[in-house]
Amino acid sequence: MDSPLAANFTALYRKLKPFWNAEAQALLASGRHPLSFEQLTVVDSHRDHLNAVGYLARSHRPCVVLAGSGMCAGGRVVNYLKALLNEARNDILFVGYQAEGTPGRAILDYGSKGGWVALDGERYHIKARVHQVSGYSAHAGQQDLLDFVAGIVPPPGEIRLIHGEEKAKAALKQKLEAMLPATRVVIAR
Repeated sequence: MDSPLAANFTALYRKLKPFWNAEAQALLASGRHPLSFEQLTVVDSHRDHLNAVGYLARSHRPCVVLAGSGMCAGGRVVNYLKALLNEARNDILFVGYQAEGTPGRAILDYGSKGGWVALDGERYHIKARVHQVSGYSAHAGQQDLLDFVAGIVPPPGEIRLIHGEEKAKAALKQKLEAMLPATRVVIAR
């Protein structure tokens, strides 16, 4: 796991073990631990991160790397992509949404076509196999957002839609305006 934020959250969840739900408690009782396994290595320092990237690129050893950066626009995942995208023996698995105009979306859209992606201003050819698992995004869906806004008392005077694809923002704007006629809804550009 090469993500300082994920490592911190994992440590926090371990501390909160007494509050885990029944399913997690049952796993613990059966001798399994949902947040730990024998071969898990947590990469903390930036130097260790660079060493891990270099080692994997040189050794060609099998490994699963958990590196977060939302849309591959920055962070440690970019170094892994630069080092490993160009080899067909590698797989990239996206768990979550990749917005238009981001490197993650370019990898999804062009990876299977032998395309390339720009990372830190340079082109990297995509030979790795690219996969996506949907349903794990941390972003709220349209109905979740509508429900959230409906619960605000008094209703907001203005709502600015700043994140998401243009069609989705336009559809959400229309529904918000119908639901809250006195609220100004703006799509930020």
